[in-house]
Amino acid sequence: MEKFKRKLLDSIIIFVLWLLLTWSLDWQGLVVGGVLAILFSLGLAGLLPRNAERFLSPVRWFWTIVHAIILGFWIIVANFDVMFRVLHPNLPINPGIVKIKTTLQSDEAKTFLANSITLTPGTLTVDIIDDWLYVHWINVHERLEDTEAMTRDIAGRFEPTLRRVFD
Repeated sequence: MEKFKRKLLDSIIIFVLWLLLTWSLDWQGLVVGGVLAILFSLGLAGLLPRNAERFLSPVRWFWTIVHAIILGFWIIVANFDVMFRVLHPNLPINPGIVKIKTTLQSDEAKTFLANSITLTPGTLTVDIIDDWLYVHWINVHERLEDTEAMTRDIAGRFEPTLRRVFD
């Protein structure tokens, strides 16, 4: 019975995604979407997260939207920073790879953090090992040994909202 409920929930989630992608409520699209949702849920065999129903929570959607706004703000700020560095005659850059520690627990949250860092111009997440992220930064302006300051500067702006979404 538990397997059936799991497959039913997977089918519903896939069907909702189908509706969002097609943006159509005609009967042919609903039938095709329903059939594909059932086939995909049977074929995925547990590839969706075990607690996918958590992502239907309105509170999580609210914090996801808040994270998107914060990410957009920092992308704009970083674009101006990189533009300044490109246009400045002395090109004030000091590139390097820094090691930062995250307090996020789930793999999904760490992946979103790494992607948020990478989407911000001037930074690129190179690797994730356990709770450590290795980030290429366009201007390492502090000592490399100060991981707390690096973490605060790079990941500190994203972790609070991601913690509310995933953990």
